[in-house]
Amino acid sequence: MTDVNENTPDVSVIIGAYEAMPYLVKCLASVEAQTLGADRIEIVAVDDGSTDGTGEYLEEFAARSKVGTRVVRQANSGGPSGPRNTGLALARGRFVFFLDADDHLGEEALERLVAMADRAGTDVVLGRTIGVNRNAAKSIWKETVERADIYRSNVKYTLSAQKLFRRELLAAHGMRFDESLRTGEDALFTLEAYLRGNGVSVVADYTCYYLVGREDGKHLTKTGGYVPRFDSARALMRLIAAHVPPGEHRDLLMMRPFTVTLLPQFGPVVLRQPRDILLAKMELAAPLMAAHWTPGLARRLKTEDRLRLTCVALDRPGALLDIAACLQEGAEPEHVRRWGRTYLAYPHFRDPAAGIPDAAYQLRDAPGALTAVRRRARRLAGRALRLAGRPRTAG
Repeated sequence: MTDVNENTPDVSVIIGAYEAMPYLVKCLASVEAQTLGADRIEIVAVDDGSTDGTGEYLEEFAARSKVGTRVVRQANSGGPSGPRNTGLALARGRFVFFLDADDHLGEEALERLVAMADRAGTDVVLGRTIGVNRNAAKSIWKETVERADIYRSNVKYTLSAQKLFRRELLAAHGMRFDESLRTGEDALFTLEAYLRGNGVSVVADYTCYYLVGREDGKHLTKTGGYVPRFDSARALMRLIAAHVPPGEHRDLLMMRPFTVTLLPQFGPVVLRQPRDILLAKMELAAPLMAAHWTPGLARRLKTEDRLRLTCVALDRPGALLDIAACLQEGAEPEHVRRWGRTYLAYPHFRDPAAGIPDAAYQLRDAPGALTAVRRRARRLAGRALRLAGRPRTAG
């Protein structure tokens, strides 16, 4: 257990900073302005080898701020994991919050997040986030939730590190950011906290976090190429498989790496890249598909997404290119109905040479909905039972 006494701050705000000026000024000011109070907050700021005055500004801030601030200056680590891990090792608070140096907080953010964690007893709390000069997820912020379902809600699609984490949880499991990953390290850390922790809460009725798009295009993370994306997907899939047994819950969580990380590698981009790149991507994907692609997962995807990933699983690069071209043209495929099911006749539908099963082309019903064919079948069955003088069964 972590040591907690009357001098323990409620929140350690961990700021990893690299070439962060002038954005750092507003970032730090937003921590000073917190209604939680300076005596209940500490800042652990890590300058990751900046050359633009970031380190000097941090030291100046620490010397004058009422918020206790510890500054560490280290050689550049090449990504956000290094400075976050450095800060986490020094944090003393009951909770930690990872704040990017480009971004800033709403004034009541920490007070509201801590109050939620204490009230609900949860170990991770998400605060409403909006984008400034960039996009930010919106679907998660429809309502405040004391205990979110990590499997069926959209919290699994919100795995950035900018959240409140109970430090006792992180310490108990020795949790750190994976410094070998060049992208997706925050998703791996956050999902592990979801899986190991005592619940996830959502504060949706107040804007806690402002995610800023830098006008100079510089960001803390610099990634290139497709290989790091597959590394990220592999790590996240392994984590899910290690913590969740096969079945519905695993399939629901696997939706995240398959749709967010893997699927974009086989979208319209395949039409612009050389064929050898596509073949290399399919080779990287093959062991992931073999280990984690299941019928239960496939059924939950939109037809177009399921079809593309089925081509990857079956190693059908030619079919994938034809389907991607059809999708890019935007033509509506023929709807084929058979035995109460509807199929979208995209390229290679029922083509013996391609060998793609009909199930890959099946139109997915809206959640909880019945197709028109199934509704009609139920009506006819009910009419037949009434004519036979038998009571109609419910459902």
